[in-house]
Amino acid sequence: MNTPVTKETAAPSRLGVWLHHHGHSVVFSLGRAWRKPWATLLTVMVMALALALPLGLSIALDNLKHFAGSVQQSRDINLFLKTDAGADAAGQVAETLRARADVAKVTVQTPEQGLQELRESAGLGEAIDALHDNPLPTLLIVTPGEGADDTRLAQSLEGLPQADLVQHDALWRKRLDGWLGFGTRLVQVLSVLLGLGAALVVGNTVRLDIQARRDEIGVLQLLGASDGFIRRPFLYLGAWYGLGAGAVALALIGAAGLALRPPLAALSQSYGSPFVLHGLDLLHSSFVLLGTVVLGWLGAWLVTGHFLRQTRPTET
Repeated sequence: MNTPVTKETAAPSRLGVWLHHHGHSVVFSLGRAWRKPWATLLTVMVMALALALPLGLSIALDNLKHFAGSVQQSRDINLFLKTDAGADAAGQVAETLRARADVAKVTVQTPEQGLQELRESAGLGEAIDALHDNPLPTLLIVTPGEGADDTRLAQSLEGLPQADLVQHDALWRKRLDGWLGFGTRLVQVLSVLLGLGAALVVGNTVRLDIQARRDEIGVLQLLGASDGFIRRPFLYLGAWYGLGAGAVALALIGAAGLALRPPLAALSQSYGSPFVLHGLDLLHSSFVLLGTVVLGWLGAWLVTGHFLRQTRPTET
């Protein structure tokens, strides 16, 4: 007895054919890259070096921003009182400042405490012992409140009759912010330029592969194969190049971080800073890999699109 032939048994569905060709293209493109190890390695390394430069600069800039943020959290304003201001006058000024809404804290440092700190930190014990009088004034360390205008507070402190000198490092903070903004824009420009260069590297490699299969592509076009069908293996080849380049770039950044972390930690400890070099976490590394895959895909898409437009058969 013959089994009736249905549509499901006679031919696979269009979705099944589409998925099968995608799977075949993934494996086929990986096989072609694997069969040309030196050409593949050269392409991946050139892309990786082009991608590692802006990626490394971005990580360095991010670490610098974290460091600058921790530095800028120290917003203290140093108010040096006149030398004739005694302890009572300093206490009155401190109480007056503590009552202000834009002041979070006021710390009084007596001349004796300042002299002892100078003796311990600067190693000037013998020179200080030779002094008959203490030349240091009383110091008030004023911490601005949250949301307070540091510059305006410093200007108001300068107007106090007991004030002799006010130290407020606002200018260098503005300059640091300017340099950080310039660095961010520089990283963005380099990322665009070197990303474009990486895409062109993929495009040139895929172009050579297309030229090697020119006759095969011509036969497929004559048989009526769509541009998407012909283009698909080359797109996956570009994606494999991008994935390999992204992995190598992350490995280079990781190796550079391991090499720089010990001397940077020693330098930070010498300054008494807890600063530690931070790299990319798993989430950001995944985004980098996704971006490089898209970059390789885009480079292959541009080249194959141009080639197919040039070689598409015309009706006569």
